[in-house]
Amino acid sequence: MARRGTGTGPGLPHWLALALLIVIADQFTKVLVLGSFALGEGRVVTDFFNLVRVHNAGAAFSFLAGASGWQRWFFTGLGLVAAAVIVWMLKQHAGQRLFGFAMACILGGAIGNVIDRLLYGYVVDFLDFHWAGMHFPAFNVADSAITVGAIGLLLDELLRVRRAR
Repeated sequence: MARRGTGTGPGLPHWLALALLIVIADQFTKVLVLGSFALGEGRVVTDFFNLVRVHNAGAAFSFLAGASGWQRWFFTGLGLVAAAVIVWMLKQHAGQRLFGFAMACILGGAIGNVIDRLLYGYVVDFLDFHWAGMHFPAFNVADSAITVGAIGLLLDELLRVRRAR
């Protein structure tokens, strides 16, 4: 975990606004996909990228997607608990720019996917990258934000360790 910041960086409202922008972008793109594609329908964009409507009742890489339905509420609860912990951490470390950015990305992504689970019972995925006949599991803006946030946390920790030397 990052150390408590005393810097003059952005405050909690700044990070919450970034998370909200991510949620809005995520939900907007999902509404476009839901309105434009039937389930399983796709459109080729480039030689390595398609848009495709996929429903994921599980977690990352469709983990537990085939379960009997309990996973919807489990992952919704997990996302809400994670969001609460992230807001608390942002409040404690709001002045740390990279840490705050990373946590705001994860927060926005988590809330975006929680909204899907509450509204539909599954997460809407639509970004389909592929190479040489192999497809990476489809994902969405929320998943992208979570990934960017996780990379940011790793970088923040590496920089913190490096500064400590």
